[in-house]
Amino acid sequence: MNIYKRLKQDIDVVATSIINKLKSTSDSKKFDSLNDTIPIVLESSKDVNSYDISTNIAMLIAKKMNQNSITLANLFKKKLSHYPYIANITIAGPGFINFVILKEEWTNYLAIILDGSYRKEYSSLGNNKKVNIEYVSANPTGPLHIGHARAAVYGDVLAALLQCTGYQVTREYYVNDTGVQIDNLAKSVYLRYKQAITGQAADIPKGLYPGEYLISVGTKLAEEYGDKLLTLSEPEYLNIIKDVAVNNLLQSIKADLALIGVRHDIFFSEKKLHDSDVISKVIDLLSIKKLIYTGELSQPKGQSSDNWQPRSQLLFKSTIFGDDQDRPLQKEDGSWSYFASDIAYADNKIKRGFDYVIFILGADHIGYVSRIKAIIQALDSNKEVTLDIKICQLVKLIEDGVAVKMSKRSGSFTTIRDVYETVGKDVIRFFMLTRKNNAVLDFDLVKLQEQSRDNPVFYVQYAYVRAGSILRKAKDNANIAYEIFSTNKSDFSLLSTKEELNLIKILAVWSHMLDGAVKNFEPHRIAIYLQKLASEFHALWNLKSRDLDYRFIVLNDNNLTAARLALATGVREIIREGLKIIGITCVEVM
Repeated sequence: MNIYKRLKQDIDVVATSIINKLKSTSDSKKFDSLNDTIPIVLESSKDVNSYDISTNIAMLIAKKMNQNSITLANLFKKKLSHYPYIANITIAGPGFINFVILKEEWTNYLAIILDGSYRKEYSSLGNNKKVNIEYVSANPTGPLHIGHARAAVYGDVLAALLQCTGYQVTREYYVNDTGVQIDNLAKSVYLRYKQAITGQAADIPKGLYPGEYLISVGTKLAEEYGDKLLTLSEPEYLNIIKDVAVNNLLQSIKADLALIGVRHDIFFSEKKLHDSDVISKVIDLLSIKKLIYTGELSQPKGQSSDNWQPRSQLLFKSTIFGDDQDRPLQKEDGSWSYFASDIAYADNKIKRGFDYVIFILGADHIGYVSRIKAIIQALDSNKEVTLDIKICQLVKLIEDGVAVKMSKRSGSFTTIRDVYETVGKDVIRFFMLTRKNNAVLDFDLVKLQEQSRDNPVFYVQYAYVRAGSILRKAKDNANIAYEIFSTNKSDFSLLSTKEELNLIKILAVWSHMLDGAVKNFEPHRIAIYLQKLASEFHALWNLKSRDLDYRFIVLNDNNLTAARLALATGVREIIREGLKIIGITCVEVM
C-alpha cells in the first residue's frame, strides 16, 4: 500500500477515537453533530533532513472542539508511535505532527513502482462516475490564438487525468454558431467574397472581422457560387454564407486543436437549440417553478442614460440563486437570448445523466460564473449533478521581452498554429500546466526554444533520456549487474545515500499527488511534480562528477549497480506515466 494512504488511514482511525472521546466528555451539545470525518491533509516535507510527512489534523480538531492543539498533537503522537513503519514523530509550531518513516518502507515501495501495481492506487478513484467537461468553446469566427490554448490544454489534460483515475469522461465543445457575432462574420466573409469576384481590395468596416484568414473563405464561396450571391438580397446571401463560414472556421479550429493534441467527443451546436423547441420547453419548465416573470431591468452601472431604454421583458429570477441581477430571456425582436440557450444547453447536460458537469471558461467570461450556477440550481432541484466552474487566466505571449497584444476582432493575434510551428506540441502542452489555471501565465517564445532548465518540458524529457542511457550503458558494460536488475533480484536496501532516498520519496508521493490533483481538478500538479522529480534526478546524476561513489554504474559492485538501475527505471516509469497523462512524447534520445 502507498505510504501516504496507509498513514492517512491510521491517522483517521486515531482521529475518530479522539473525537469520540472528546464528545463523550463534553457537556456541549454542539459537538453532537460534529462530522467525524474532518479532512486529513498530508504534506510531504520541504526539509527532508528533518521529517518526511506532516499533518495539521490536531489543529483542525482543536479549532472545531475548542481544544489545545499541542495537547491533541501529543495525543496523536502517543497513539501512533507504536506503528511499526513510523520511525519517529515530532510536534512543531502550533500543532503540526511530523513523521519520519522507516527507510525500508521507502525503498520497498520501489518494487511497487517497477511492477506497475502503483496504478491500482488511483485507477478506480472515480468509481466509473460520468463527467462532462466543456472547454475551449471559442466562437467560430476565426483561428484560435495562443490564449485559447491554455483552456484547451487544461481541459484536455483534466479529461485524461479523470479517465486514468476511473471516471467516464465526455469532452465537449459548445459551438456558438448563431447570433450577432455570426451575422458579423457572414458580413465580413461576404466582403471577402466580393473581393474574390471583383479583384478589388475589401474595405472592412469597424465592428466586422478584418483578418486575412477570411480571404480563403471568400475565395471558396466565389469558386462554388461564382457571382450568384451578388444577385441575392442580404438575408438570402447571409444565410448561405453563415453555414459555409462557420463550417470552414470550425474545421480550422479542429485542425489547430489537433496540432497540440487536443480533442473533443462532441461539438454541440447552439443553432440547433434555436431551430428546435427545446428552449421554449425549458422556459415553460422554469415558469412552472415560478422562476420566470415579466418585468424591467434597472439601468446597468456605468451605462449612459442616453443609451438606456427600459422595456418590459421576460426575465429569469437569477438573483434568488446568488446572481447579481435577473437575466433577460428574449432580445428586443422577441428571439431567444444567449442566456436562454445557455439554460437549454445546461438542461441537456443534466438530462444526459452526468454526475459532474465542469465548465472551463476564459478570464474574459468570469462574469458568467454566477449565472451558470443559477441555471444549474434552478434546473437540478434534486441536486443530482455536481457543478464546477474553472477559470483559465490570461496567457501573455512574450516576444523579445515585450507582451504581444491579441484580438480576433482586430485581426491582430498569434495563433496556436503560429506557436506550434515555432516550439511544437510538447512545449505548448507542458508549459500551459506550469502554473495553476487561475494564475496569469507568461509564455516566452525565446526561452521555450532553449534546451535548458528554462524549458521545462526539455528538462523533464532529458531526465527520462538520461535514465534510459544508464540502462543501455549497463546492458552493454555491466552484464552481471544488468542481469540481477532485469531478473527482479535488485536489493533496494543498498540505496542508502541521502540523495537516493530523497529521490525514492519523491517517486513514492506520485499516487498521493495524483489523488489531490483529481479531487481538486488541478492537472498542473503533475507538471510541477515532474519538474521536481527531474530536478532531483539531474542533481543525483551530476554528483558523480564530484564523487565517483555516486555513479549509477559501479563496475566493482554489481548489487549496488543493480539497485541503482532499478532506481533509474523507477524514475523513467513515473515520468512516462506523467507525460502520458499530459499528452507529451517520451523521447529516447535527444
